[in-house]
Amino acid sequence: MGMDLKSIKESVKEDKLDNSIEQELNNAILDFIKVSELARSPLELKDFDIQYVEPPHDPPKCLPNNKIAVYAFCYKGSWLKIGMVGPKSNARYCSQHYNPDSSRSNLAKSVINDPELNILVKDNPSEWIKKNCCRVNILLDSKKGILLLSLLEAFLHVRLKPRYEKG
Repeated sequence: MGMDLKSIKESVKEDKLDNSIEQELNNAILDFIKVSELARSPLELKDFDIQYVEPPHDPPKCLPNNKIAVYAFCYKGSWLKIGMVGPKSNARYCSQHYNPDSSRSNLAKSVINDPELNILVKDNPSEWIKKNCCRVNILLDSKKGILLLSLLEAFLHVRLKPRYEKG
């Protein structure tokens, strides 16, 4: 379920979601729309399907057809990881971040290696992530292109400063 322009503007205007991840991300998306215009690849709010999934959550079953995405994980109001996937990256989108052995870099591995969170994760990072982390999926039509998606991911890295992103 994505948010429409009216919902985002109302939440921004009324501060209904003040100090929340939704508010922070909504403001970032509104600002990114300006960035996309400056990059001569203008986006409108209707181009975004933003899905907020509170804990506990289930990983998505698949990346929808003809979609590309930026996804993010948040724990107790702190952004942990932000990544992006093209249309042929279903495993990355759906499962790799929940399994520390699935790839070189993933949320499960980062949490296991984090001295502050490792104690909470115990032996099951997948269940801990599902039970404790919020997940946000920002879907765009694949016709918008990987370069614009990369720009969105980089913008969100700089803006939101996720704990497990180098920079």
